[in-house]
Parts: sequence; C-alpha cells; structure tokens
Amino acid sequence: MPKMKTHKGCAKRFKVTAKKKILRNSSHDAHKFSAKSASQKRRLDNQHLLTPGDAARVKKMLPYHF
Repeated sequence: MPKMKTHKGCAKRFKVTAKKKILRNSSHDAHKFSAKSASQKRRLDNQHLLTPGDAARVKKMLPYHF
C-alpha cells in the first residue's frame, strides 16, 4: 500500500498540541489594524482550538501527526 501524503496547506495552517488537539489561527488579523481596537487585535493574536467536527476533517489531512 502506498504512503499517505500530508496535505501541505493544512500542515502550514494548523498546529497539533501534545494532547493531539488542533490549534488554528484567527482570521481578520492580516491588515487594516487602524480600524481595529487594541483589545480586538490582542484577541486576534491568540490561537484557538478547532471544533470537533472540523478537527476530524483536518486529522484526515495530517495522517502522520496522530
């Protein structure tokens, strides 16, 4: 059976924690910072856990991370 391939787009966008949870970056944090409040910019800087349904889909694209 051939080797499975990692989806490189997912590998660049998601991080897997030590307990096998998946972290994602926030959207809307690339430009137009003058229109955003300081608290919004701080909140967008954090990473967030994926919901279980989305995490199951990402796990299929990252076969060697689990």
